[in-house]
Amino acid sequence: MKPAANLTLLWPELPYLDRFAAAAKAGFTAVEVLFPYDLAAKETLRACVANGLQLILINAPPPNYTGGAQGFAAVPEQAARFRVDIQRSFRYATTLKVRYLHVMAGNGQGALARQTFIDNLIWAADIAPKGLTLTVEPLNPVAMPGYFMNDYALAADVLRAVNRPNVGLQYDSYHAQMIDGDAVAVFDQYKDLIVHVQLGDAPDRSAPGTGTVDFPALFAALRRAGYRGWVSGEYVPGPRTEDSLGWTTLS
Repeated sequence: MKPAANLTLLWPELPYLDRFAAAAKAGFTAVEVLFPYDLAAKETLRACVANGLQLILINAPPPNYTGGAQGFAAVPEQAARFRVDIQRSFRYATTLKVRYLHVMAGNGQGALARQTFIDNLIWAADIAPKGLTLTVEPLNPVAMPGYFMNDYALAADVLRAVNRPNVGLQYDSYHAQMIDGDAVAVFDQYKDLIVHVQLGDAPDRSAPGTGTVDFPALFAALRRAGYRGWVSGEYVPGPRTEDSLGWTTLS
């Protein structure tokens, strides 16, 4: 298990580009940025290179600045837009040498939303740059009401239907705890599908060890499963991010 830092949430008091240096100073070698699209990709790349960091994950598609819901891969009326916008994300991912691209489903429900999501994921997976893995992530309905991808059983169903080697499950302890009530049990049940892990505590996406997730048991489950991927802190850190990094020694 390798610790990484989500720079969208950690060091919130710092300007975006200064967070890379803070992460490197704290000992991280890899970071995530949920939506890096406000700046040219080369600016983020320079910040990574200057601080010896690897950018491992971004979200797609680019944010909807008109105030709409985040993502629309499961929205039938947005299928054409998805196929245009996902290619912009591919260009960013290629420039930034990103390993994982979280494809956000957007709001929806029912069979048509499911089929739209599956069709879009298959199409995107088949044209994705080499070395890039697309991920689906269940988001809990308290944080994201109306969001289509809101359950791990649904994610497993979609992944079975997509059946592409470059599409996998993104697990977040905060969302898993909020959805199921037992983040450890969720990990154990779906571990064979998981390609990337994120950490946050419930019910407030706070730092690990401040809420209801049993992190010692979760890390034991990760080790038991032989998980060798990144474990990224994606949480609201409190007054000082540095004071919330005790989980990195457990991973």
